[in-house]
Amino acid sequence: MDKHARTLLILNGKGANNDALRNAVILLRKEGWIIDVRVTWEHGDGQRYVNEALTLEASTVVAGGGDGTINEVATALVRLPADKRPVLAILPLGTANDFATSAGIPLEMENALRLALVGKASIIDLARVNNTRYFINMATGGFGTRITTETPEKLKSALGGVSYFIHGLMRMDTLKADECTISGPDFIWQGEALAIGIGNGRQAGGGQRLCPNALVNDNLLDLSIVTAQEMVPTLLNAIFGGDDDNPNITRASLPWLTIHAPHEMTFNLDGEPLTGTDFRIEVIANAIECRLPPSCELLA
Repeated sequence: MDKHARTLLILNGKGANNDALRNAVILLRKEGWIIDVRVTWEHGDGQRYVNEALTLEASTVVAGGGDGTINEVATALVRLPADKRPVLAILPLGTANDFATSAGIPLEMENALRLALVGKASIIDLARVNNTRYFINMATGGFGTRITTETPEKLKSALGGVSYFIHGLMRMDTLKADECTISGPDFIWQGEALAIGIGNGRQAGGGQRLCPNALVNDNLLDLSIVTAQEMVPTLLNAIFGGDDDNPNITRASLPWLTIHAPHEMTFNLDGEPLTGTDFRIEVIANAIECRLPPSCELLA
């Protein structure tokens, strides 16, 4: 990317005091890069700053935060006219950084920021839920979603992504399956699911590889349904791999799917909850451009 092109860094307020990031911004500005920084305070700031990026004629918008921040910025970008849409880039500053980890985004701030500035822009998919909500990484439902939303902030701050699994072990007494019907092209499943993952990316909940074969540019969503009663070994397999032949996990790759439940279910869309009884989830093919490493495993 041309050094004279403007970059807008949208930084989650929780990461505003990151010294390594501050030093990286100062260094790259000295090298001639034009980087403007905005800090979010409340919901809606991401959309407002993306709109500002159009006014500034920024060629890249960097989401600095966790999966929720990336979701907010990606959602704002996909709503812009395609011919005016800046490229998305990512700085991993969240608790789990599931999408950034799957994509191979460097955790070291200077390297991540350089990738955001000069990395190749790849066309990727997004997913849309009920025509109004989006996710870039994964929608999760069931036990894993309840654990993710209930894990104490202090535990997440101390242990990072591992905190979700530890808190899950502590809450095994709440284990309860969700009865639902899931259908899509040439696919139908009905039963009780302990965990559901619909992945554009591969992992969620602090490293749970619910959709280990997902790709962000194949115009498909990967579906994983966990039905095992032995939740602990199934979660361990999901985290550390080796579950390709697990009979307790049903998998499919679909351009769209619907989920119906006789009771309310909650899905986590990149960490943002959505509750209801009926969901239609569809891939938005070739939705936005994102700067990813050349060796990114999420690219076909």
